[in-house]
Amino acid sequence: MRIKDKTEEIEIFLEELISFLPAGFDEYKTSSMVKSACERHFEKIIEAIVDLAFLIVKEKGLKNPEDDKSVFNILKDNQIISEKLSERLKNAKGMRNILAHEYGSIDDETVFHALTEELEDDVKEFIKEIKKLMK
Repeated sequence: MRIKDKTEEIEIFLEELISFLPAGFDEYKTSSMVKSACERHFEKIIEAIVDLAFLIVKEKGLKNPEDDKSVFNILKDNQIISEKLSERLKNAKGMRNILAHEYGSIDDETVFHALTEELEDDVKEFIKEIKKLMK
């Protein structure tokens, strides 16, 4: 049940993000409220995906991950997600860490591109694979 709840949580976070994601980069970079809301939802989505990945590892009795990023390798090694998706989720986790902890400078264009061109597809693909697994 926790897996289903976490999956639904991720879907809600994604719907919320899409609802206020601006169409253009100019609006994103000039509105601190929009930018903050988008970045915060990005963080929440990635954290929830990591949590879900750990739940799957535990549920399936797989090898314990050493850290958050390695959990995606374990899912890949057990043919739960593709290598490509594993890499994209590890990259998203890295970007989430930058946003959450402000390591270095944040490149608004890179974040906007991830929000508008990558995140939705990656999240939907991950959810689809997890739902197939839980049938």
